[in-house]
Amino acid sequence: MNPLEGFDSKAVSLTNREKEMLLRRHALHCKYEKAVELYADTDQTLAAIAETCRVSVGALGKYLRRYWRELVLRRNHISAEGKQLETLKIMAVGQQNVNAHAKYKEAVEACDSLEYIDLNLSQVARKFGVDGASLANFMHIHYEDTLVWREKVRVRLGINDNLRRGARMESVEQYAEAVKLYQTTNATIPEIADECRLSVGGLMQHLRFYHKELLQQKRESRKAAKGCQLRGNLTGNGRIYRPLPQTERKYAEALALYRDTALTLKEIVKRTGVPAEGFRMYLYKWHRELVAERAGITGPADAHINLCRERRRMKTVAAKYAEAIESLKANPRAVAQVAADFHLHPETFRNYLHKYEPELARRQGMTVTEEGRKVLHRSEEKYAEAIRLYAATTESLKEIARRLGLNEKSLGGYVRRNYPELVKQRKCPSEK
Repeated sequence: MNPLEGFDSKAVSLTNREKEMLLRRHALHCKYEKAVELYADTDQTLAAIAETCRVSVGALGKYLRRYWRELVLRRNHISAEGKQLETLKIMAVGQQNVNAHAKYKEAVEACDSLEYIDLNLSQVARKFGVDGASLANFMHIHYEDTLVWREKVRVRLGINDNLRRGARMESVEQYAEAVKLYQTTNATIPEIADECRLSVGGLMQHLRFYHKELLQQKRESRKAAKGCQLRGNLTGNGRIYRPLPQTERKYAEALALYRDTALTLKEIVKRTGVPAEGFRMYLYKWHRELVAERAGITGPADAHINLCRERRRMKTVAAKYAEAIESLKANPRAVAQVAADFHLHPETFRNYLHKYEPELARRQGMTVTEEGRKVLHRSEEKYAEAIRLYAATTESLKEIARRLGLNEKSLGGYVRRNYPELVKQRKCPSEK
């Protein structure tokens, strides 16, 4: 079935991006269609359904919680009457799961009763048809006081099994460094386990059994950090707000070119092969200071600043005109001629000079003489000495031009246009 069928192209206008999103959503629902049927109509576990449908357990669980939340709530015996589905928590952090509570309820009550005090935990588990290790883990996390009371009573009655309880010294030593890192840093449990070469499940179980107060502190710090999106700071899910390592590796080369060169974004993505929109989003989200620097914005590049409106002289534009400006400084000539030499648009180049190189533009532009006439600034500088000699001596323009290395016709035209009184004085010296 085509997900775009039924849409009236005249009534509903979809962009290519919206069409692509619809197709991807349709493919996602098709992928998990059989799994949803099994989840709704059978009592199979999520892991069994995922294995049958050949999908990952984590992805299937995430899909169900997002698109089939009512089924998840029904399976977990959570009533949604008078409440919004989105606000209901299926598993509250640090609390029992509904199904687990029902499964171990009778066994936990037996452990808390003197009627079964003569049985150890494994015997109680077998009596009520549950796994001994699972019952022990469940009680360690949620009913530790019951275990402590039970051990004291058994010791007092002389029926204890003389087995050692609590954390073993070798386990304490094994997890000591990891516990310290978890306490003093904002690293996640998987990251710490990987760094210390430990099992993620083992470290998590050690923390849940013997460092409950530390886990509670972390929960409170994560709760206080909800909504915080400052790079390097803790967020509400317990992770550091920063790009994923694989994302950093993906854009590393493109980022180096963006930071160290004046290449445009289009040239960078073409050279490195990364997606243009993805790289642009990566820059604006994680390297906003580089975007601001390239846009010529001074000061902190806060999230509320509109970089397009605040930008000044952009790095790429400055690099585009740098060679032409240096040439104009070394060899003054018409702006149009410089623009033609470097294949630039003359008016755009002239506007750039007036905006960012006002002194150079002033030297290239018009100036007003003492007599009130407008002349080119570079012409005034070029012929200033010739005018002084023409006014103070009796040398002809031809001799002055030859002495100063100027073109005689150009000098003559400049004098006739801008200093006619000097020409008149030469012809009628008595009127001087």
